[in-house]
Parts: sequence; C-alpha cells; structure tokens
Amino acid sequence: MALVAAMPAVFTSAQAGDGLYVPFFTYRTGPFAGSGIPYANGLTDYLNMLNERDGGVGGVKLIIEECETGYDTKKGVECYDSVKGKNPVVITPLSTGVTLQVIPKASVDKIPVLSMAYGLSASADGSLFPWVFNAPATYWDGASAFIRHVADAEGGFDKLKGKRIGLVHLDAPYGKEPIPLLQALAQNYGFQLKLYPVPAPQMQNQSSLWLDVRRDRLDWIYLQGWGAMNPTALKEAIKIGFPMDRIVGVWWSGSDDDARPVGPEAKGYRSLSITGVGQNYPAIQDILKYVVDKGKSQVTSKDKVGEVLYNRAVLNAALIVEAIRSAQNLTGKRQVNGDDVRRGFEALNITDARWKEIGLPGFAAPIHLSCADHNGHGGISLVQWDETKWSTTVPSIQPIKDKVLPMIDGAAEEYVKANPGWPKRTESCDKSS
Repeated sequence: MALVAAMPAVFTSAQAGDGLYVPFFTYRTGPFAGSGIPYANGLTDYLNMLNERDGGVGGVKLIIEECETGYDTKKGVECYDSVKGKNPVVITPLSTGVTLQVIPKASVDKIPVLSMAYGLSASADGSLFPWVFNAPATYWDGASAFIRHVADAEGGFDKLKGKRIGLVHLDAPYGKEPIPLLQALAQNYGFQLKLYPVPAPQMQNQSSLWLDVRRDRLDWIYLQGWGAMNPTALKEAIKIGFPMDRIVGVWWSGSDDDARPVGPEAKGYRSLSITGVGQNYPAIQDILKYVVDKGKSQVTSKDKVGEVLYNRAVLNAALIVEAIRSAQNLTGKRQVNGDDVRRGFEALNITDARWKEIGLPGFAAPIHLSCADHNGHGGISLVQWDETKWSTTVPSIQPIKDKVLPMIDGAAEEYVKANPGWPKRTESCDKSS
C-alpha cells in the first residue's frame, strides 16, 4: 500500500493508440477525495457513455486514462510529464495549483489545457495564452458576480461603501485567485475587504478563524473553499450566529456535500453555479443506461449521478467533446490532434439549441469562445440550499465585465513580461473578435 501511495501516476484501463487520447488528472485519494471522486466519475462516465452509445466522437473511440494526483501539485506535474508524449488532444489538470505549473509547459509542447472554471483568470486572454481555456467563467468573474449580488441586496453599488466583506478561502492557489479582483473592487466601491485563509491541514479546525469573523462584524462572506473545508465553515458560521443568507460560495463551494452535512441550519446558504442539477436530462439518462446500469462506472450509488459535482464534471467532459467535434468539422479529419482541438475550442459555440441536441437542455448557459476570448465570462447563476436540495434564485448573474476584462488584459500582459521567451501565437488574434 505504501508503494502504491508513493506512485506519482496510476492509470486506468486503456493505453494510448488509435483513438482520441483524453487523460484526466484526478484525485480519488487524499484530503480532497470526497470532492474529487464524484468529479472523476462524471468525467469518465460521460466519455464512456459516448463510446458505448456512439462509438466515440465522429466514429473515433475516446481513450480515457486517469492519473492520480491526490490533489498534490508535484504529482500533477509528474502526471503531465508522463502523458505528454502520448499525444493527448487536451489536458485537464483539475487543480489550480497544477494548472499554474502546466501552463508554461503546455504552451511549449502545444497541448491545449482546459481548466474549466478554475485556474489562472488571466489565461482567459487567448491572444497571449493560445493553449489555455478556462470557460465558462473565471474566478474573477465569480468574485465580481458575488459583489454584484451584494450590491443588489444592499440597494445599489453606492451602498457598498463602508460595508465589511470577508473572503474565507483555502490557503492555496485556488483560494487566493479571487483576491486581486476583490482588492480592486474594494478600492472602486469603498468596502472593507478582510481575508481569512484556511490552511489545508486546518480545514476541519476553523474555530479561531470564525471568532475573528465575529470580532470583525462582517456584513457578507464569500466562501472559496473545497472539500471538507466548506461544511466546516458553515457549521462554524452557525455557531457564531452568522446569517446563512449572507454567505455566498463560489461554484466549487456549492455541492450537495457542502450543505447536506450541516443539517437544517444550512437553509438559506447561497452559492454561485454554472450547471444544472439532477438526472432529468437525456444525456444523464444515457449515462445510467449505457454505463452505470452495465457496471462500467465507479459510482457507488445511482443516486450520486446527477448531484452537483458529478454534473459539473459532465459539463467539463461535454466541453472537451464539443471542442473535438468542432476540430473535426474544421479540419475534415476524424483523428484530430492537440493543435486541431485548440482550434476547435476557439471556434466553440454551444447555443441553447446545441445543448438540447446533445441531450443537456437547459443544463448550462450558452458558451461562445473565440481566438481572443478563451472563457466567455458568463453562465453564472445563484442557487440556494433549502435543507435538502439546491434551488435557483437568480437564473443569470452577470460578472462586472467593465472591471474584470481590463484586469485580465493587464494581468496577462504582466505574466508574459515576467516570463521572457513566452511562446507567441503563430497566427494573429484580433481582440475585437
């Protein structure tokens, strides 16, 4: 067991050969396994469903492999190094820390990276990051959508002046990502920003932090946590009497397992969201029919299919598949490569009609990417926990784009300046596109 735990990469099933090779950097072990397992299941089940039902994408089988990282950045980089020679059509790091390390490598190796709604916010600038895609929303979009919600609840942006807003975040690259945006908005709107980092070893021991929250008399809290940190935060908030409807989580803090363990007192907790929930989608029903019912899934119970993190992973997998289809249509080839799929991502245009065609009607907002825009900056809703399930309260909450987009452009330029010899695009990219 010790030997297995020390291995940097553990692969499942296939080896790369004829087919479309799609490796996933998953974490079914480690401190975040509770969140990593349903996500890994959703990723692999959707692609396996397409293999079983359609024979793959465009008649070409999808070759699926998992590389176990334990949510450890070093192991994630080792995973990347172990798969890059197998001609992957896309890399999915499933960790902001891993993404930050992989970005410069993939740009040299010419492998597209999909860090779906996570990773480096600045990499949404496709003109400077041609190999990275982080649709459908960046962490800066999410933080600004939270501030817009606060402004709406308080009666306008002018009412933010003097408000005390806290960010309770995992003390890791993921948790720190929204800080620059929130600091800029605090200056713009005059609210006080308080930061409360939670080290991973202290995820389930936050008592002293929440005593600080009570002392600081916050008006609102934005929660950027992961795994066991989230229900612990909500339980501690209840202990100090902080109102649940004044806490809003990023989309990774709004799963069933974030609110359900807290019990009835979690009622009112809100979270941003980017996907639908439940099994009432034809594609999800096909996953049950072709994969789960045939014993080809690692889900432990059919009830887990359709929960938030599972469906979030289905969105991730669907974006990969639609980029592959787009690449096949652009090139006329069935067996596409990473460069083709990069072009496929840049031509991605998933409309409401297209979501319906692939069996996911109303599952997510339309996503349109381009050469310059590798994100889309939209598709965010607000959901609320009602003791047993999530219900949508605001179907569409827009990022504060006039603040976010200039920051992304500036941060992207700073990144390139700080990395001499950064690979440039081989073709022009009109930012007005």
